Amino acid sequence: MEKLCLSAYSDIKVKIRMKTVFIVVCLLVLFSCDLCLAKANILIYTKNGKGYVHDNIDASVECLKNICKKNGWDCQVSDDASIFTKEKISKFDVLVFSNTNNETFDTQQQRDVFKAYIQGGGGFVGIHSVCGSERNWPWFWANLGGKFVRHPDFQKFDVKVIDHDNPSTAHLGEIWKWEDECYFMNQLNPDIHVLLAVDLVTIKDEGKKDYPGEVFGQYFPLCWCHEFDGGRQWYTALGHSIDHYKDENFKKHLEGGIKWVLKDIYTDPN
Repeated sequence: MEKLCLSAYSDIKVKIRMKTVFIVVCLLVLFSCDLCLAKANILIYTKNGKGYVHDNIDASVECLKNICKKNGWDCQVSDDASIFTKEKISKFDVLVFSNTNNETFDTQQQRDVFKAYIQGGGGFVGIHSVCGSERNWPWFWANLGGKFVRHPDFQKFDVKVIDHDNPSTAHLGEIWKWEDECYFMNQLNPDIHVLLAVDLVTIKDEGKKDYPGEVFGQYFPLCWCHEFDGGRQWYTALGHSIDHYKDENFKKHLEGGIKWVLKDIYTDPN
């Protein structure tokens, strides 16, 4: 009788263990599904200070909104610097600065909020003229990766793909034939990982002998990514024309840049 009781007790213990394992597995599956269903939240920010304002902003915003929709990401569009409070900005996974220029913030407090967001692990994407933003703030240059100096006339040139493994360049061949403003920058952060570079031989520009000269030999960086001061950043100097934001290669370029900053932690519903 005692043996039968011990045997029954052992069977109960095994069943309890099996049920426990089953419950744990179910919880893990549910938790994993919640992660898969989590949506990235993107801020598309377009504020310009006094000075030149690109006519491509509306086109860039529409393009970025479509990219977000395609990937199931939430997004919000703003050109109001008052959004830079800790409470408002903390809900975003990535801040996409699209063609901002000159003074992008109104107050030092807003700059401090932006800096704290990056230092807290925030994501940042910069497009085209963003390198001309906050021209008196060295930390912003380092965060973006460089500071605008000049550009020659809008023209066709060759873009060399330096790294094909990044999602923003994986769809491109060795050479990307492109027509744009070719931005030259200084204050380049030494930790940037260059993804694209212009072939200077294909650029018509009398001023290039003065800058960039032979600093980078035949090439000059146009797109890069890096991790700076706790954040994760991606920048492209391309995108001056309204038509660029309808170009399939360029749209994939922007989409891949955002995905790189997100670290692919959000599942693509497609």
